[in-house]
Amino acid sequence: MPLIERIIEQLNEAGIFDISVVVGFMKEKFEYLIDKYDVTLIYNSMYSSKNNLHSLKIAADKLSNTYIIPCDIWCANNPFCRYELYSWYMVSNRTDGESEVRVSRKKELVICNDKQVGNLMIGIAYLTAEDSRRVRERLIEYDSEKKHTNSFWEEVLYENGKMFIQAKVVSSADVVEINTYEQLRELDEDSRHLNSICIEVILKVLGVHKNEIVNIEVLKKGMTNRSFLFETDGKKYIMRVPGEGTDLLINRKEEALVYNKIKNKKICEDIIYIDSVHGYKITTFIENARVCAPAKEDDIRKCMKKLKEFHQLRLTVPHEFSLVKQIDFYEKLWNGVPSIFRDYENTKKNVLSLQSFINLHSAERCLTHIDAVPDNFLFSPNDNGTEEIYLIDWEYAAMQDPHVDIAMFCIYSLYDKREIDTLIDIYFDGNCEEAVRTKIYCYIATCGLLWSNWCEYKRSLGVEFGEYSLRQYRYAKDYYQIAKDRMGEG
Repeated sequence: MPLIERIIEQLNEAGIFDISVVVGFMKEKFEYLIDKYDVTLIYNSMYSSKNNLHSLKIAADKLSNTYIIPCDIWCANNPFCRYELYSWYMVSNRTDGESEVRVSRKKELVICNDKQVGNLMIGIAYLTAEDSRRVRERLIEYDSEKKHTNSFWEEVLYENGKMFIQAKVVSSADVVEINTYEQLRELDEDSRHLNSICIEVILKVLGVHKNEIVNIEVLKKGMTNRSFLFETDGKKYIMRVPGEGTDLLINRKEEALVYNKIKNKKICEDIIYIDSVHGYKITTFIENARVCAPAKEDDIRKCMKKLKEFHQLRLTVPHEFSLVKQIDFYEKLWNGVPSIFRDYENTKKNVLSLQSFINLHSAERCLTHIDAVPDNFLFSPNDNGTEEIYLIDWEYAAMQDPHVDIAMFCIYSLYDKREIDTLIDIYFDGNCEEAVRTKIYCYIATCGLLWSNWCEYKRSLGVEFGEYSLRQYRYAKDYYQIAKDRMGEG
């Protein structure tokens, strides 16, 4: 039974029928609740950029003698009543190292200091009409402040080192939060929702039982995919799961060819498995790794050295990555919807006019990463005190002018012109020909338009990239003009 249905039915059993559900990502999945339970849906359009403080703020006018309930909670017994006498916030008797509050002897929820372990925060709360008014005012105030963009709604309850409402302590056996695979498995081992394709792949590849897959941790969502860390038999691995719409963007057979080409060349992490059809990938976990810091010159020099060494291998594959064709391809994925940029057609025309100069000065083609951006350079410490560098995520890799990788690094880092010129000088050891520098500016303009088009497609799927999208389009316009000026045609 869906968790949210169980919660709604428990509310109904208590005589509560005025129920609003704040929805965001995959909002359509909840539409049926309107007919089945007569609930109201409130759409949070900023679900991808703000935390649940904003979710509650847009429903603030509903607060008055009100329960606030996360949708990922399973309650063994019905915790709701038709009437409540006072405001409370629910915590578990189980301790938790990440909790912000602990229950004092006065049943107050006191903010933990660095050395204290708190009570597991359940997230269910009840607010009287009077306390609802205070919460409404604070939600509006906090939501308007940038520092609270990633805040949880509980922050509005803090006052003088504690919550201004009482604690309601429940047994950890009675109320369970379920937002991970392992938590669901612990509660209901026979749940059909445990039948995950990802898990089946792991079982087949590594030859383990599903109960041996432990310490599952969702990693930061990438711009193209999702990934999670897991452990089995004392070893850690990362499973990559293709993101929304990637079946149209990535050729998985070509990606598998690339990984086979670079295998055992100490360029990327160890690949345990790659699915050339669906894109699932299992790699060994690199301990204590960090990504390149694009503002640190020492990191940049090491990355460019690694990139140059890869380019000098002059590896070949049967497929190529055409920047112009990809620009048109992403545009077609808009399904006839015009660009959100009013001057798009003129910008595209200008960028495409640079191709003749690019073709005239193109370097010898070889396997090129295409997505050689700072986040794809991993630094891992060695026993001798140095760092090993791995270049990861080869989804777009293909035959191309290797200098495209320089342009990609620059625009993903959101470099200004001074920083771009510094990077070019580092890669070429201060000996970059002026025509090549101009060509790289042309690539910056072209790649800026390409990723701007890509962002517009992802935006149609409900995935926003904020400043990144705007800056890519700006690169297309600004570096077209810079390149043309250097050609003497501006």
